[in-house]
Parts: sequence; structure tokens; C-alpha cells
Amino acid sequence: MADFALKPLAPDELVRRAAAVMQASKFPMLATIDGDQPRLRPVSPVRTEGFTVYVANLRSYGKTAEIAANPRIELCYLDDKHNQVRITSVAEVITQRSTLEDIWSTNPLLRRYLGSIDNPSLIVYRARPERVRYMEEWAIEYYEVPLRLPSL
Repeated sequence: MADFALKPLAPDELVRRAAAVMQASKFPMLATIDGDQPRLRPVSPVRTEGFTVYVANLRSYGKTAEIAANPRIELCYLDDKHNQVRITSVAEVITQRSTLEDIWSTNPLLRRYLGSIDNPSLIVYRARPERVRYMEEWAIEYYEVPLRLPSL
């Protein structure tokens, strides 16, 4: 019988590997709930700080109503080697002007398509991790990744 036990990895190695998957895959899939139906779509984060991910959205999009009704979300990153990172979170709407201005100033696509930071269509979510899991190439089991990045 095959042994599927995960080999032990140091916490900082898990963080490093998970961060590498996030950087390599760039466009995670965002899962929400629409009533009793899960919904999944690719998103383009506008900022990532460790395992905290910021996603811009338009108020008219379906995920806006879904997140308003149930802010529990999950982001899944998958790299070309089939390694994955799953971030379980609660989406928060960002209202701090300084954070929005910083995101706005570093994202030319937002500026191009929305024209102004005060565009009422713009909404930015912050997904702070409650749980981060990492899996290597369909290994069947996930590693639990520490939520804090080590000091560099």
C-alpha cells in the first residue's frame, strides 16, 4: 500500500513555497457563494501583502452581491507545476482613502478603465487570510501554512 504521508517541511519553507506559487500563477480563482450555488472566477489582484490579497471589482458584477450576502471567500492559486495555494478569508471592503490611493497609483489598468478613484463603480476588497493551505502537484494532502511571513 502506498504511503501518502506528507514529508515534514519547516514553517518558513512552507511560506516560501506558497509565496512562490502565488507569484508564479498571478491570477487566482476566487470562490464565492450565490445562494446555495458556489461560483468561481479568475481575478487579478491589485495588491498582495504576504497572504493578504486585494481585489478590485465593479459594483455591477455578480460577485459584489454574492460577497455582500456572504463575505466568506476562498482564493486558489495554481502554478504550471500543479502546486496550489488556497487562502480562506472573509472579504472586507476597503474604505481607507490612503490605501485606495496607493492601490490606484500603482495600477495603470484601474486608472485607464475607471478614470477616477472616485468612480462609484469601483470597489476594492481585502482578503485577510484565516487559513492558508499548500499542496504540491496533486499530493492528496495539504500543508497548513503559517499565516505570518518570516522576517527577512
